[in-house]
Amino acid sequence: MMGTIRPVHTDDSGTIARIYNHYIEKTIITFEEIRVTTSDMYTRILNITANFPWRVYVDNGEVLGYAYAGEYKSRCAYRNTAEVSIYLKPTAQGKGIGSGLMANLLEQIRPLSLHALIGVIALPNPASVRLHEKFGFTKVGHFKEVGFKFNQWIDVGYWEKILSDTE
Repeated sequence: MMGTIRPVHTDDSGTIARIYNHYIEKTIITFEEIRVTTSDMYTRILNITANFPWRVYVDNGEVLGYAYAGEYKSRCAYRNTAEVSIYLKPTAQGKGIGSGLMANLLEQIRPLSLHALIGVIALPNPASVRLHEKFGFTKVGHFKEVGFKFNQWIDVGYWEKILSDTE
């Protein structure tokens, strides 16, 4: 991993939309089915970064991946829980970039006084499972056939990390 990790800029919206659109169009990783525009992503970045960290991995001026924490659920009792998400350009996978982004994201989360982090993973996705478990997330739930995309039923697993006072 030779690049740098920095906070997201709204100027990154187009590149991030392109990365995410790959997952919308070609994978079961996200349950969205309609491409997002640069404007859509710009709005998402503004909404999320109002309360949570969003980090990007940049190499030679190109965003190759991103990670963010966001609201887990809108009801107020969930206020100390966040959901984490990471997406990489397909060509950036398997190079340690996801691990770098997760480590950096967890560092940025530390001062937020959150208690629990949730990873929601469409299954199968062994790379995402490995990444979450590497950083101390534990599988806590498995929902069978809750998504339907590309003419197939998709399972979803939930991974959780309880944050201690020392994290």
